[in-house]
Amino acid sequence: MILDASSKAAVGFQNTIGVYMFSVRFVLFLTSFAILGGCSPSGSEDGAPEEGLSEPLSPGADLVLRGGVVASMDAEILGATAVAVKGYDIVAVGEDSQIEQWVGPATQVIDLSGRLVVPGLIEGHGHFMSFGRAQQIIDLNDIREWEQAVNRVANAADRAESGQWIFGRGWHQEKWDRLPMDAVDGVPLNRSLSQVSPNNPVLLGHASGHAAFANDAALAAAGIDDETPDPEGGTIVRDASGRATGLLRETAQRLVSKVGDAYQAQRPQAQKRSELRERVLLAGEQALAHGITSFHDAGVDFATIDFFKEMEAVDELPVRLNVMVRGQSNAELSDKLPKYRMSAQENDFLTVRSIKKQVDGALGAHGAWLLAPYADLPSTAGLVLEPLEEIEETARLAIKYGYQLNTHAIGDRANREILDLYERAFAAAEVEGKALRWRIEHAQHVDPDDVGRFAELGVIAAFQGIHSASDGPWIPSRLGAERSFRTSYPWRDLADSGAILANGTDVPVEPIDPIASLYATVSRRTSKGELFVPLQALTRSEALASYTINNAFAAFEEDTKGSVTPGKLADLVVLSQNFFAIGEERIPEIRIDLTIVGGQVRYQRQ
Repeated sequence: MILDASSKAAVGFQNTIGVYMFSVRFVLFLTSFAILGGCSPSGSEDGAPEEGLSEPLSPGADLVLRGGVVASMDAEILGATAVAVKGYDIVAVGEDSQIEQWVGPATQVIDLSGRLVVPGLIEGHGHFMSFGRAQQIIDLNDIREWEQAVNRVANAADRAESGQWIFGRGWHQEKWDRLPMDAVDGVPLNRSLSQVSPNNPVLLGHASGHAAFANDAALAAAGIDDETPDPEGGTIVRDASGRATGLLRETAQRLVSKVGDAYQAQRPQAQKRSELRERVLLAGEQALAHGITSFHDAGVDFATIDFFKEMEAVDELPVRLNVMVRGQSNAELSDKLPKYRMSAQENDFLTVRSIKKQVDGALGAHGAWLLAPYADLPSTAGLVLEPLEEIEETARLAIKYGYQLNTHAIGDRANREILDLYERAFAAAEVEGKALRWRIEHAQHVDPDDVGRFAELGVIAAFQGIHSASDGPWIPSRLGAERSFRTSYPWRDLADSGAILANGTDVPVEPIDPIASLYATVSRRTSKGELFVPLQALTRSEALASYTINNAFAAFEEDTKGSVTPGKLADLVVLSQNFFAIGEERIPEIRIDLTIVGGQVRYQRQ
């Protein structure tokens, strides 16, 4: 038998790690299901219980889904059409006739009418509170020219009190139809923004989060003038005369944001807490509507974790959060890490067992750290945002206190430096890297010489499929055609080498839409409909694994999440169409019909 790429990676992974991830048996099952429309679990001739089934312990399950197609992501459960849930756990998976014994007088029964059931989708890398906040401020994701941003700010300024700060986020100059003639470094000057809001400081975050745009009032509030030096790891972009244009790259945006934060902090405590709670609920509502049952939050401080604890205590967290600690000094980490570590227990909605660091910025803002200078800005090869020595000390603390380390690295040099750093940390502590499951967040541009090192070191590549669709049209302008082809989003090569791939959207950088990310992952089509290095696409089985069982593994939660298996949490999603059976071009048509978290229907499409 010839194994496909996903099967080779899975078999190698099982042999080296010792846990189930994905197998050729399931890949072949999905293929047959797409062609034949279904198959049945093989019966036992001696009447013994079949795989995926257990005897009812009381009259009836709480919930039964039947009459569908179950993509279990479990190689031992094939051809299932129904699922039984009791409490917050899955208790049985099999054919309709087998699950019928679980239907009692009080059982809620949902007829799937042939629809596909998959494990609850797991957002592998997003920013939960930023996602909620993005719905509270000016949304600039859909603008196609600078004037639209100016108009939205003008409307906000008309309603604001003098001196009140105005915030927005989501703009991306590479997605606009045109730029003003006087643009500097591909970004407009802030003059028109200052004209419509002379008395209100304005700060508009770039979609990537790695740059921001400020009007004159905001620059003045931060004390930025013609003589202000660039901070380490950032750039105050200036025009030919030396005047600040309003564009602040990477750490330079903090000069303004900290002043805006101080203004916000003056509000009454009750108002601030109400706003935080609203952010959680807004983010959760959108996550559930997109089939997300668990969310890997890529970095908050200890104070925010305390707030999450309070919301979990009163059952107000809408989705399960796996939180990375971020924004704390190594001294603070050393003091507090032992107190904050939380592994999943039963029906938990909050876990904390990882740390987030960031070595470079984003490619769009010329902040990704490259091995060679940018093709369209040869004066720079990117920015280092956190010193390697600091990250190396964090790595030592992570090992000491039993935390996973997840480091943002986008450029090819950034990925190489972090792989080197991880390797040094493993050697110094005399530990096996595979057992630690450390991650590189994004892993967008990787030199071919470094691809195999992910699997060798046991480093997980936490990527975002949707980034290839939105960034693909403009990446060659940053890197040149040859370097783009050689280093950009090398998912196929990573999978073939045996690396574990964990998928996500980086919301609010991108919409929290796993279907769009899955489509980009298997098609490599950009937002303009063009193919971008299509040889690096993943198969559909690999793609769904990257959103379910792989993400569960990436959070040390594969025993409780990631597959439709008895004994695991009843986190389930019903899709409107069969992801494995429809034509590739129709994948974007798939809708989330039901989202079930812990056995409770949390979202139902009208």
